[in-house]
Amino acid sequence: MPTTDALSRALDTRGEPPLRPLPPTVSALLRTLAAPPRLAAHLRLVHDVAYELADWLTGHCPALVFDREAVLFGAATHDIGKAVHTAELSGPGSAHEPAGRELLLAHGFTEDRARFAATHAAWDEGGVSVEELLVGVADKVWKGKRVQDLEDLLVDRLAVAAGTERWAVYLELDGVLGRIAEGADGRLGFQAAFPVHA
Repeated sequence: MPTTDALSRALDTRGEPPLRPLPPTVSALLRTLAAPPRLAAHLRLVHDVAYELADWLTGHCPALVFDREAVLFGAATHDIGKAVHTAELSGPGSAHEPAGRELLLAHGFTEDRARFAATHAAWDEGGVSVEELLVGVADKVWKGKRVQDLEDLLVDRLAVAAGTERWAVYLELDGVLGRIAEGADGRLGFQAAFPVHA
């Protein structure tokens, strides 16, 4: 299917402040799917926030081993199932989660990468990885939403990895998330500038 002008703008517009581009494989998939422009804009925003979180984490908790590329891919594709369940772009629903996983698998992505589409909202279930927690946090804080239970799970993991008091990790994470949340209005405006339908 041909890429719409709105989808191209959602994928390529620099933004203010400038947004990082999605991984090339993700951009190509969104173009192939003729994805809704608002979905592409949303994925860019969450990917950009995940990039900031990964940068911060690398600098502030070097003892924590995590798959940075998996986090970035997960953030860039977490809602890909909304290309199928477009009503969930403007309303509630979770049908996009398993659909996104299946869509990624059908396009040749590994289970390790496809899992984020299904798990980004399931952070309160057991066995969630640090990578999944980071994608979950990015998916909330991009719009200024803070979820204490989710952040607590991440703080616990970071405190153990760093061998640091939990309160110290909490203060550091709270600071970075607060700074990111301050830009929520601009990000929400960027997303709203793109139509739900191509």
